[in-house]
Amino acid sequence: MTDLHQAYLSLGSNIEAESHLPKAVHLLREVGKIVSVSRVWESESIGFEGPNFLNACVLFLTRLQPVELKEQVIRPIEAKLGRIRNAEKNAPRTIDIDIVLFDEQPLNTDFWDYAFVTVPLAELTPDFQHPVRHEKLSRVSEQLQGGVLSVSKDQVWIAPRPDVVIS
Repeated sequence: MTDLHQAYLSLGSNIEAESHLPKAVHLLREVGKIVSVSRVWESESIGFEGPNFLNACVLFLTRLQPVELKEQVIRPIEAKLGRIRNAEKNAPRTIDIDIVLFDEQPLNTDFWDYAFVTVPLAELTPDFQHPVRHEKLSRVSEQLQGGVLSVSKDQVWIAPRPDVVIS
């Protein structure tokens, strides 16, 4: 199979995030092609008390299918950057990489109403239709940033972090 697939990956970190996000992008570049990278956004942690998260989204080209991408690329990068998985799924982490959109198909739509996913993703594909709200991602992103759309009472804000560059 020689076709390249478009995978939009959501990256997040709240342990030494300023260094782990760029390292994750660098490691992704070693195994595939990154077409574009969103700005870095800061948001509060959700589901636990802990440091704020830095989040970004990348458009990654791969020959792998989602399960293979997760097993052969994402999990090894997370492990290399010190990600420790335990029973508390919302625990602080060095890096978390999720596939949110694969060849125009939304994956794990539970995350799509969180600003930390939708806002960076909307920078890369603003006209894509939100899978639940059926509005352009750019519109949902504006609503999430402006506090008009409040899906999670735990997340009250998201802000750009222009001082963190992960090109």
